[in-house]
Amino acid sequence: MLVPATAHAAPAADVTGRTPGRTVTLPVRDALAALPVRDEDRTGYERTKFKHWVDADKDGCTTRAEVLKAEAVIAPEQGARCALSGGEWYSPYDDRYITGPSGLDIDHLVPLAEAWDSGASAWSSAERQSYANDLGDARALIAVSAASNRSKADQDPATWLPPAAGYRCQYVTDWVADKTRWGLSIDSGEEAALSKILSHCPNVPISVTLAR
Repeated sequence: MLVPATAHAAPAADVTGRTPGRTVTLPVRDALAALPVRDEDRTGYERTKFKHWVDADKDGCTTRAEVLKAEAVIAPEQGARCALSGGEWYSPYDDRYITGPSGLDIDHLVPLAEAWDSGASAWSSAERQSYANDLGDARALIAVSAASNRSKADQDPATWLPPAAGYRCQYVTDWVADKTRWGLSIDSGEEAALSKILSHCPNVPISVTLAR
């Protein structure tokens, strides 16, 4: 479904009237405009409320391993119990190649704490587990250098952007897509930062399959 560029409050990207499994397509700036703006609240947050990494398909490989296998530029060797060794990955946050899985973190593009602040505090445990292990959208989880992921921590684009400036348009576009997918809100500082960055980026269409 193609939503006209003028439909800034398109129901397809609103938190009300959402249909899980529905795919919506609209320009990224319109998707940003459709996200609800609300104050954030971290009351009650604990990382353990987002169970990860799980082996959802019971093939012996956890979500972390699945992402590593999918994103490797040189495939690692897989041993018993999905132990990975060797291989090479590209970390777009800091424009680096990483050899071996030990130097990598799997980043939740929208951090777990940020998701909690933005609506996940009201979700069921099963929904939070699905979010924390989201293999249904390649933008949700990304293998990056441990250093860049730990520098980011739980920050949103108002206070942290990838050191690799050439990746920032992709980063904020994917951020909007991930929040749209999960029906999450943004706060006013986040909205201002995203709007400023996207004003210098191509207004590309994003396609998102709604998760909830």
